[in-house]
Amino acid sequence: MSSAVPTELVRAGALTRDSAAAGGLSGLACGVYLHVPFCTRKCSYCAFYSEPGLRSVDRYLDALIRELDHAGAAIVQPRTLFVGGGTPSVLSLRQWERLVEALHRSWSRPPAEWTVECNPATLSLDKARLLRQAGVNRISLGVQSLDEAILQRLGRVHDRTEVIRSFDILRRAGFDNVNLDLMFAVPGQTLDSWLQTLREAVALGSEHLSAYELTYEEDTALYHQLKAGKLDIDEDLASAMFDALHEVTAAHGLHPYEIANFARSHPGHPGPLPAYACQHNVGYWRGWPYLGFGPSASSFADGVRTRKHANTQLYCELLERGEPAIELTDILSPLARAGEIAAFGLRLLVGWPFDQFQKTTGFDLRGPWQGDLDRMVELGWGDLDPFGFRLTPHGLRFADAAAELLLRPDPAPCDLAEGS
Repeated sequence: MSSAVPTELVRAGALTRDSAAAGGLSGLACGVYLHVPFCTRKCSYCAFYSEPGLRSVDRYLDALIRELDHAGAAIVQPRTLFVGGGTPSVLSLRQWERLVEALHRSWSRPPAEWTVECNPATLSLDKARLLRQAGVNRISLGVQSLDEAILQRLGRVHDRTEVIRSFDILRRAGFDNVNLDLMFAVPGQTLDSWLQTLREAVALGSEHLSAYELTYEEDTALYHQLKAGKLDIDEDLASAMFDALHEVTAAHGLHPYEIANFARSHPGHPGPLPAYACQHNVGYWRGWPYLGFGPSASSFADGVRTRKHANTQLYCELLERGEPAIELTDILSPLARAGEIAAFGLRLLVGWPFDQFQKTTGFDLRGPWQGDLDRMVELGWGDLDPFGFRLTPHGLRFADAAAELLLRPDPAPCDLAEGS
């Protein structure tokens, strides 16, 4: 069973004004990510950089806004903007006003899609209205489950009542593009409880649904419990839950377009993806350049990936001194980057049209990867025709293994600490 890692949580970092211009990003429409590293409490499954408590939020905002202002022309026309965390909805109204003002000052044209992650426990009607009036047009609500026992197992701070209340708040505030995040294969979760959560979630009528199989990431509470022998992984149950996910979503008009993502569409919508597909995520899967801001974030453009320090205090200190907060710079060869794009793109059910892949990467997918494509066809993982390649429904279960086949790592990658 393939683990579906939430790519909304592929965290981005930022380039300086000079490095953006040097990399050809000046004025370029790209994906932009802002990382808000604060949360009420660390969930038992979360391996992304975050810290509980709100002691240094204002200092962080000062640094983040300084970084946004310094980026200048690099984000003048963002294609998409995603604010993730952590829990962005823990910011107060005043703090959101500051951030919104800085963002509006940064661009000449707002993003076509602006998503903010919210936790049901920290969302108010005033906050939702402020975000909508600021131009946010998509909310990703971290539900995970509607079973109280599973919510407690995951360490969530909300209950099922707050989920329903928050969804109503978003509709009252004018949001007509809402994603619900769910999680399955959680310890103690039965097929019946998963089906109940699914049915209740789709009954709310959201435009998008993300459903991820739990993965046991290192340095999380659940990982340590697994290693201590306190938990068991039931692959057959996880597979049955995956099948149930597709059956229930199909019955309620939610179309699968990626391993873990389902969206509504409408008659006459052009293109192979549903109307409400998350464009920011599609950008990752299709190899768009992206810029990110905040601790732990990373950026990628023109073969150069940068990653910020996963330390809020250090991030703030460096920016206060007028220094970039970049911890690592990784220069990829064109072939290595093309391999990454090939791997990520297979997560989309439409796979890779050959002409689109060549336009994006400069490589023919039938060149360096022909043997791998043939191997996946032999295994029943892939469909190959004169126009493109895609994973089969069976192959989607092995998407991680398929991705590894397509990677072309550099023989001697260049990892440079900032300033070296």
